[in-house]
Amino acid sequence: MTSLHGRDLENEFLSIASELGGDVESREQGDAYLAGTHALYHGGPCSWALSPKIFDSKQIEILRDAAETMGRIMDKVTDRYLHDSEFRALFRLSDDLERMTLIPTGYAQLIPVARVDVFFDEETGDYQFCELNTDGSAGMTTTVEVTRAVQASKTYHRFAERHPGIETYDVVDSVVSAVVETYRSWANADSGAHHPEHPACAIVDYTESASGDEVADIIEHMAEKGVYARFADIRDLRVERHGDTSSLVDDEGPIDCVYRRAVTSEIAEKPCPGAAALEEAARRGLACLVGGYRTWPCATKTVFAILRSDAVRDVLDPSEVSFVEKHVPATFLLDAESDLAPYAQKDRWIVKPAGSYNSVGVKAGLDCATDDEWQEALASCATSGGIVQEYARQYATPVIEGGAVPEGADPVDFRMAHNMEGLYLFRGAFAGVFTRCGYQNVIGEWTHRINMGCLVVR
Repeated sequence: MTSLHGRDLENEFLSIASELGGDVESREQGDAYLAGTHALYHGGPCSWALSPKIFDSKQIEILRDAAETMGRIMDKVTDRYLHDSEFRALFRLSDDLERMTLIPTGYAQLIPVARVDVFFDEETGDYQFCELNTDGSAGMTTTVEVTRAVQASKTYHRFAERHPGIETYDVVDSVVSAVVETYRSWANADSGAHHPEHPACAIVDYTESASGDEVADIIEHMAEKGVYARFADIRDLRVERHGDTSSLVDDEGPIDCVYRRAVTSEIAEKPCPGAAALEEAARRGLACLVGGYRTWPCATKTVFAILRSDAVRDVLDPSEVSFVEKHVPATFLLDAESDLAPYAQKDRWIVKPAGSYNSVGVKAGLDCATDDEWQEALASCATSGGIVQEYARQYATPVIEGGAVPEGADPVDFRMAHNMEGLYLFRGAFAGVFTRCGYQNVIGEWTHRINMGCLVVR
């Protein structure tokens, strides 16, 4: 019998909701609450679930260990990448991308902000990694606000009466602290015109790609810590010289600290003078780039194949190698010359472009109606130089969707959905869980992802 009780707690929450007839009023009120927050999607409340992920102490410790162990592994891989050209070549980056990744940051932390995603079996405690987000990690605001919407419900209040002392994570506040602490550790933080205690911070992305509402939320939290922050489209950046001093600026003035949300691969795909200015500022130490370009190697899907190869045998210690073998699915690099025959059994595999994010271009064999469709997806991925990975079975739980119940729908007919946990890792320390679910074999922005709250019952 398992000693993990999170699933029992979730079933208890569902039972209370059923007793309340699906808690229809709270679901509608949750939408109204979210509409007044930064947890928006295309101007309206994000898709969310009244039913949260509920973890007990043992489950949280499993997730903490998973995140921090993978964090140490990513640091070792990144360090070897920076200092070993033969190891670096395994990542198959373009010359331009490789040049960017080798730019020093001026601070010690190799990966200041990350989110590592896992499929977690709540009953056994086993898990498989499915993505490493070390470059432009997001989802913080949604996690916080959906949890608060859940906590405002009648179901939650009845549940909390039985379980006092429920804990939650404020990952927005935590990421702001991580950005500020990284800046203050930067070698040039107290030099020239920089402000070590109250830096001018720009959250940099492409406007069309930015999570605008989350950025606004982070800006507000930074203001509470005495940090002036603003959003800056990367195309508006430039380096200006005034006398003997050069500065990274936008139209609002100098920038001391950049919280980079623009994904490195998108920067490479959309070259512009502003991107060149950001690179120059990083190279010359004109501004602190939180999330230096060296975070990109571990963000690629290629890293999974490298982790499962002999190339890491002298990078990781034996316990870390065992950890990878247990928790990272078998992964293989593809190219135009690859023999695709070993991957013919479509239900066993999933293909991923090497530099994709937000699940763009990811396709599971299970979602292919025919073997021919799978072979086409496999061949396309090989041509573009992606990976094929053993498909990790996802844990499924019943879900109560938030918002108004569709007319004619049964409010207590809870559908089963696959779960995914994103484990936040700020400056190497576990900081909380981004939980979401979906009804398809790929959980992503384009497959009706449902955001979930996160509760911890000790």
